[in-house]
Amino acid sequence: MRYKKLWIGFIVVIVGSFAVLGYYGSEIYREAPPIPERVVTASGQTIFTAQDIMDGQNVWQSTGGQELGSIWGHGAYTAPDWTADWLHKEAMFFLDRWAQEAKGTNYDALNEETKAMLQARLQKQIRANGYNLETGILTISDLRAEAIAGVSAHYTGLFMNDSALAEYRDAYAMKNNTVEDPERMRKLNAFFFWATWACVTERPGQDITYTNNWPAEELVGNRPSADLLIWTGFSVIVLISGIGLLAFYYASHKEEELDHSKLPKEDPLLGLQATSSMRATLKYFWIVTALIVVQITFGVVTAHYGVEGQALYGFPLSDFLPYSITRTWHVQLGIFWIATSWLATGLYIAPAVSGHEPKFQRLGVNFLFICLLIIVAGSLAGQWFGVMQKLGYGENFWFGHQGYEYVDMGRFWQIFLLIGLFLWLFLMVRAIWPAFKSDAEGRHLLGMFLISSAAIALFWAAGLMWGQHTNLAIAEYWRWWVVHLWVEGFFEVFATVVIAFLFVRMGLLETKMATATVLFSTIIFLFGGIIGTFHHLYFSGTPTSVMALGATFSALEVVPLVLIGFEAYHNFTISRSTTWIRAYKWPIYCFIAVAFWNLVGAGVFGFLINPPIALYYMQGLNTTPVHAHTALFGVYGVLGIGLMLFVLKGLSSRRRWKDGVISFAFWSINIGLALMVLISVLPIGLMQTWASVKYGLWYARSMEFMQTDAMEVLRWLRVIGDTIFAVGAGALAWFVIGLKTGHSLEEDEDVSKDIPAHEELVSK
Repeated sequence: MRYKKLWIGFIVVIVGSFAVLGYYGSEIYREAPPIPERVVTASGQTIFTAQDIMDGQNVWQSTGGQELGSIWGHGAYTAPDWTADWLHKEAMFFLDRWAQEAKGTNYDALNEETKAMLQARLQKQIRANGYNLETGILTISDLRAEAIAGVSAHYTGLFMNDSALAEYRDAYAMKNNTVEDPERMRKLNAFFFWATWACVTERPGQDITYTNNWPAEELVGNRPSADLLIWTGFSVIVLISGIGLLAFYYASHKEEELDHSKLPKEDPLLGLQATSSMRATLKYFWIVTALIVVQITFGVVTAHYGVEGQALYGFPLSDFLPYSITRTWHVQLGIFWIATSWLATGLYIAPAVSGHEPKFQRLGVNFLFICLLIIVAGSLAGQWFGVMQKLGYGENFWFGHQGYEYVDMGRFWQIFLLIGLFLWLFLMVRAIWPAFKSDAEGRHLLGMFLISSAAIALFWAAGLMWGQHTNLAIAEYWRWWVVHLWVEGFFEVFATVVIAFLFVRMGLLETKMATATVLFSTIIFLFGGIIGTFHHLYFSGTPTSVMALGATFSALEVVPLVLIGFEAYHNFTISRSTTWIRAYKWPIYCFIAVAFWNLVGAGVFGFLINPPIALYYMQGLNTTPVHAHTALFGVYGVLGIGLMLFVLKGLSSRRRWKDGVISFAFWSINIGLALMVLISVLPIGLMQTWASVKYGLWYARSMEFMQTDAMEVLRWLRVIGDTIFAVGAGALAWFVIGLKTGHSLEEDEDVSKDIPAHEELVSK
């Protein structure tokens, strides 16, 4: 069996990797920061209960959760990281009180020797673990209770409507009365205290905190641990070794140059007759185009909140659409349109590959379309009601805003989408099954197609593994199953298979070469990618073993991206291989751009923040959206656009496309994305990194640093890239509309046969 070794390798990687992910996931359950039954003072006063903390987590989620500031470094970047900010304020309360008692002045006015003495005193007290495992009671000092009350008063004024803190709300893009009820605010403070307690409290019998000494804060002794430094060095060694081994493999198995004599002399898709279900996918791409425009519009508004925190050029927009909503919708709509484009492409390709149109397939495609519209509209509306504080704890969890970035929708909408994904899987399998049974040569490639399709449906279910009151450390573990394994993992596999299918169907790749390439690429990608999920969880209340595995395997994720230039060159060669292939110029150019952004966005900018020591100082800074924008949009978004253009070419008549508008759209989108990152977001992130290393994360995210003139200029510079990008997206929408109205089409038809070079010159 030609592919036996590759299939064995694939199975070993899948089974072995998920065994590791599952085992150490159970360790996260076992070693997550405990939620105490009661928080009591040394004098016996109860400050908070477990229910207060869990309800406070629900209040935090209802404000937008990770879409308004961050916890443990995960979330949005305009408001502070609440754990780093609370920790610094609590530490300063202690130090100022002791400085007043000892010297009659505040801490900053003391000499260095006295400061060092007070810091040592603070670290001994605040890092001590007062949690009793048997009783479930956390005991704190009376002075710490005063510190909690002091920080709580500040946060109450900030989240509610204290006029003295209006400047802070504007800097943090928070609407007035983000939390309206004092009791809900008290519980939110309880949750903030608990999340911060995990950052500064040492694990029993260890000298590191529950979050591996994150965030950096010298006052309380939070500095990089020895394990963190060791595994950083090891990850670099693994990266270099992996690149060397893959380069050796590539050199020893180098593919032959493209043989033009074996290429089809005419377009193999010329005779393809679209079935009724294939034609029914057209409306999906109309929605994709509309969602792209709406998503980018909300992105522009969200970015503007960085310079005008409660308004849009003077209009008090935050009263109706606060930052946490526009950012939520910007992220959520991005996931929706990318996924819709990919799913619709699958529905188009399945009957095309098998040549079989199952009974009622069109009805299924149309029904799924209606379901997706309901999910999009319903989930976005629920998120608005949640953030505007119009839902109770339970209602918000089920129908409102869950507060977890990328999976913000309420549980009802999650379940609805899961049902929709399984309906999509059913439609895919029934359409492609005849080809799987009859095509012996292509069965292996079809098998990967079905496996990746099944994974897309199955791994969304990981988002159902946490409940309304699940410990945040455990919820984060499952959230990254969705974000990393669903979005970054098996969608990547699906994309690899789909592109291979397209090139095989067009006669540009032989089935055996495509199959071997897809299987090998999937093995290499998932070998690092599955266990590499842990690199998101270094500082999320997880044990040190998670850091070791995450650092090692996330380095391996970068290895295949180093040689991605060969893929780009291969696609570029294909785009110029025959005359008729030029009809597919822009879809193939999108595939080339995907390879570029895979290298830059996922590879360079991804590894920039992956090593433990880098992420220790960078987590929660603008270096993360550099990676997010260039990888999520640059790779998955541009691929979604490329797949859409390919299907639209197949569904349209053979009339030739006008190059002007689509060329402008393609280059504007890619150049705008590059400028957005290089002249604004990346410099901001690097300056924040300097501040984080020198002063601590709290300062890098503070109003005092972020509202300086230099940072203000850098934020405004983003307008250049954003404008070019947005205009490009508008041009793309105009082009797609023109395919319907005719203004994007030439009068003549595509060249459907290969033309010898001398004849082409004569025709010109």
